[in-house]
Amino acid sequence: MPTELQQASSLFSIRSSGYGLSPLLILRLVRRVRAFRSRRDPRYVDPAAPDDLARNGRDRHWPGARSIILEGVTHSYGQPQAADASDGAGPAGETARDGYSVQDLSLRVEPGESVALLGPSGCGKTTLLRLIAGLERPLAGTIQLGERFVSGPPGRGGSWVAPESRRVGMVFQDWALFPHLTVGRNVGYGLERSKRTPGRIAEALDLVGLSGFAERMPSTLSGGQQQRVALARALAPRPGVLLLDEPFSNLDSSLREDVRSEVRRLLIELGITAVFVTHDQDEAFVVGDRVGVLCEGRLAQVDTPDGLYRRPADPFVADFVGTASWVRCSASDGFAHTPLGLLPLSNAAGCDGNGASAAGTEGAVNVMLRPEQLRLARGSTAEVELVEFYGHDSMVVANLDGALLRVRCGPDPEVRRGDSVAVEFTGTSVVAFD
Repeated sequence: MPTELQQASSLFSIRSSGYGLSPLLILRLVRRVRAFRSRRDPRYVDPAAPDDLARNGRDRHWPGARSIILEGVTHSYGQPQAADASDGAGPAGETARDGYSVQDLSLRVEPGESVALLGPSGCGKTTLLRLIAGLERPLAGTIQLGERFVSGPPGRGGSWVAPESRRVGMVFQDWALFPHLTVGRNVGYGLERSKRTPGRIAEALDLVGLSGFAERMPSTLSGGQQQRVALARALAPRPGVLLLDEPFSNLDSSLREDVRSEVRRLLIELGITAVFVTHDQDEAFVVGDRVGVLCEGRLAQVDTPDGLYRRPADPFVADFVGTASWVRCSASDGFAHTPLGLLPLSNAAGCDGNGASAAGTEGAVNVMLRPEQLRLARGSTAEVELVEFYGHDSMVVANLDGALLRVRCGPDPEVRRGDSVAVEFTGTSVVAFD
């Protein structure tokens, strides 16, 4: 037997007398050596990967939280590189009108920041999560997690990093719990065998408030508890980035509010970088430090919840992130001439809110009015067409010269359908679009 094979046989305790090395065994040995080298190769080792979770009393500081940087990312489910592109349709039919599910999208998420992605069904939200996780390959652009390029052209740190090497945790829309495994085994499923210890599993369950649930079966848990098990499983490997794909959509409305508040508190306490996908404005505003609105695969606007609501970039964003009434009128000298009177235009329309003139604010415009900027008064200039009662408040729809204005009122509105009223503007300025 050649010297090399004798050394290999000695290394793996294989006796050569009477036996020969089969091609299958040699292939297995080669694969093991390659796997061992890949763990030692600095190109595959994440320097930010943590070993232990630091604790300080009840305060938890998540180690290795990383930034997410996407530059010019484009994706289509018709591309040959996509993992499941055979039928040309992605998750929930996410394909824009021109065939791209994500188009030239750039986004930066800072370490420890929570960003919510908001948009209608099919706009590319889930596809964007899958691109970050490595479950889809982009046609163009780069994706960077921390200091490491995980997807991009050669020469920028490598063209592709496999999903299991990205240190990304993901909570799926349907939670994806194994019904035949206990809670503890579900949580430990994503851990390496050497780290799949009772202490590590108990630590992850403690993070989500499920201490002592390790031996329970998923079928014995409530919907909110199952959602927290899925979150614990994603947190158990201590990822640098956490991705959540509409995790509350299967919960009823009252439980959804409680669970999303708990998740928000946990994300703040841990300081982990998180990207949260939803089509619900309330969820996005509660969970996200910033909110990105997607439309047909493009990022329409990224801002704080307050910035999106008060200073939308276009009419689509204005309508999607809240209730808006629209009045068609003319603008000049920094004011909108509306049936409610002269209303100063805000910075979003190019003015300072005090009526200062700015380019692009002359002529016919559409003025956006939020319900809390209006109030009802005695008068006969408008007619009540609808009263919507919500319990904590109510919404009155009034017709003013053909424009339907939505006015937010208290829980005990004193008007009924058909009443004559006046509508007054109580805000400081308005946003107008051409």
